[in-house]
Amino acid sequence: MSSSGSTYGDIHRYEPARESTAAAIAIVLLTVIEVVFVFMFTYGLVIGWALTDTGNMFLGGVLAVIFVDLAFILGLYRKEFLPDVMIVKKRRRKWEDLYVREDQVDGVSLGGEGGGPWETVKRAVYPYYKR
Repeated sequence: MSSSGSTYGDIHRYEPARESTAAAIAIVLLTVIEVVFVFMFTYGLVIGWALTDTGNMFLGGVLAVIFVDLAFILGLYRKEFLPDVMIVKKRRRKWEDLYVREDQVDGVSLGGEGGGPWETVKRAVYPYYKR
């Protein structure tokens, strides 16, 4: 579904999510595996596996598996259950990301009108000047 509107916030493209059953089952199974590894990590911390070198490396590996499993869960959820939406945004010039208003491009004088050492600070803080 597309629209031809070009004003702020108009939906340019909308593709609904697939919401497949296989992905839902995979997410549930990965969540069960996640809970098992979190329980194993917590049990290892309470028992004191981290006090030995081998146990500490084992707990580090379990923690890595926990985060990789979580990454797979979130990736599957994003791909299968979130719609693909593209909205219209306003293009901005490069300097607009650095300054709030166009009149702030020259910077603000920090030490009065005389300049002096404050001019150096002003040039360091506001490196972009109007030509």
